[in-house]
Amino acid sequence: MRINQFATWLVAAAVCVAGTLGSGATHAAVAKTATPVAQKLDNATCQSCHDGKKGKLEMLGSNGEKREVQKVVPDKYAKSVHAKMECVACHKEIIDSVSPHKKVDGAAKAECAQCHLDLWDAAKKEGKAAEKPRLGIVADNVAAYKKSFHAKPDKDDPTKLMAICSDCHNVHTFDVPARGTQERKDWHLTVADICGRCHEDHLSDWKDSIHGAEAEKKNLKTAVCSDCHTSHDIVGSSTDKAKLSITTSCGDCHQEAFKSYKASYHGQVNTLGYAYTAKCFDCHGSHAIQPSKDPKSKMHEENRLKTCQKCHSGKEGKPALATAGFLSFHPHGNSHDFAKYPEIWLTTKAMIALLIGVFTFFWLHSGLWWYREYADRKAGKHVPHVMTDKLPPEFATKHVRRFGPMWRIAHLAFALSVMTLVLTGMAVFFPETGWAKAVMSMFGGPKFAGQVHRMAAYTMLGIFAIHLVAVSITILRKWKDFKFFGPDSFVPNWKDLEDIIGMFKWFLGQGSRPRIERWAYWEKFDYWAVFWGMAIIGGSGMMLAFPHLVAAYLPGWVFNVATVVHGEEAVLAAVFLFTVHFFNNHFRPDKLPPPDVVMFTGTQSLDEFRHEHRAQYDRLVATGQLENYLVDAPSAPFTLASKILGLLLIAFGLTLLVLIAIGFAGGGH
Repeated sequence: MRINQFATWLVAAAVCVAGTLGSGATHAAVAKTATPVAQKLDNATCQSCHDGKKGKLEMLGSNGEKREVQKVVPDKYAKSVHAKMECVACHKEIIDSVSPHKKVDGAAKAECAQCHLDLWDAAKKEGKAAEKPRLGIVADNVAAYKKSFHAKPDKDDPTKLMAICSDCHNVHTFDVPARGTQERKDWHLTVADICGRCHEDHLSDWKDSIHGAEAEKKNLKTAVCSDCHTSHDIVGSSTDKAKLSITTSCGDCHQEAFKSYKASYHGQVNTLGYAYTAKCFDCHGSHAIQPSKDPKSKMHEENRLKTCQKCHSGKEGKPALATAGFLSFHPHGNSHDFAKYPEIWLTTKAMIALLIGVFTFFWLHSGLWWYREYADRKAGKHVPHVMTDKLPPEFATKHVRRFGPMWRIAHLAFALSVMTLVLTGMAVFFPETGWAKAVMSMFGGPKFAGQVHRMAAYTMLGIFAIHLVAVSITILRKWKDFKFFGPDSFVPNWKDLEDIIGMFKWFLGQGSRPRIERWAYWEKFDYWAVFWGMAIIGGSGMMLAFPHLVAAYLPGWVFNVATVVHGEEAVLAAVFLFTVHFFNNHFRPDKLPPPDVVMFTGTQSLDEFRHEHRAQYDRLVATGQLENYLVDAPSAPFTLASKILGLLLIAFGLTLLVLIAIGFAGGGH
């Protein structure tokens, strides 16, 4: 027995001498010289062969061919996060130190993800999670990886995954520096080379790009693969999730450009969570990005129209072919840089001034009016409006005809179309709000919502056009007797100015309420505001709906102006309707409880008519024409139905007002 042991020691000594004399020999050569004896499987033993100093080590791969065994440099391993681990903690299948190693049949290979998850679970069970936060971060990364593109089976070899932890992380030298350190910033620049091991073509494009050029200059702020594609939650770049994520990642660095992008229709749809409109990489490229002044850039003036035409191609399902004016469109135009974008700056300032002016006057007007009527009611100044003893007895129960059937139908259709426009339009105007995303989901996405929006717009424009024709015919028929500045005309006159002054005196208790003619000055404002709205909102909307036609004749910056005008004027119209217009017609103390149904029934009680339009009442009585306007009161069922309809419209309008307020409160604009 002792003789056998002695012989074994002699063989081992011979092996050591041979190793010393022939350090350049391969594992295979050593194996042929002698049969090594198993030693203790500690790190020192493993590194005696795998430290890279003994020449190239090879082993048979799963395909039966030899492959080089990874070298483990002791100094680098000592600095890694795994330095305190024993090699066999991961290489559990190895049970000896001879070459080739004996391995346990069926032993599970080391799995980085599961090991870290086990460590995290153990830390939580031991109550040490707070002491080991990095384990929690790794666990989150593992969860993200398992849902990623890399965790899917490789199409060429389904037995393998697209990428595993060790493909990106060298497990023997892995040591990501702490965030905020210079070492972390330097390490960040090496990410592209790691990804490039598999994505060689993309790496080549990136190195030739502005991002790659900046990396060569050691610009630590330049973008590398993980900045755009994330580190672990990587999904196929053709998916909507990836497209949206990459666009947001661009904005992390290019914040000012991203802000202006989000203000555009392209960006608004993107913010809503849909990826079919132009995104940063659609215009600038993905890996081979160059500054727009570079002739190779997709956004260079000689290439820009071609870039736009990739989406605006005129093909089936695509927008019409982009025309010359697209070249001068400002994709990142903003309202605070007068030197670069004077048109946008001036338009924005003009619209803000308009909004401030209109709301300052009319909200003050509404507030004072509410106060005056409330104070008069509280003081008991409310008296019957009609002196029935001066009218024939049969007049007492009569109503006054204010609006014919066509007026009422047009008003209802107009109201419905406007509310539809506000709902679909404001959802795009405030895309970051939860309600906007819910609205888009309800419509099945911005494409269908856009179609509904345009149909509502065509309805509104059609009603307006029919109204113009009807009014023109009426004026022509009564041409000899019609007075443009008369009491029956919607054209503003001097009495309107007198009424405005008189109303403010009455608000402040300095005079009696003025006697209003057939059309009050606030009704005339409502009427003519529609003309302004049709020209401004309708005109800008048509420009944005048919950009290829507009751009064939006008410069592209008109779209920037149209976008500002369309959105701001829409906000003005919506907020005015659901505050001032609703107050004037439904929420004044004299009108409570709402709704006022005159626009649905077409009539007013004689009492209310005299109170609201005293000057017209006196004129009709004086000329004996009052009887011509008197009709029977609407039936109870018709009145009830009108009230229900009115309440529904008011509720819808107020809901839209709340949604707009939420949009502004959320910092959307």
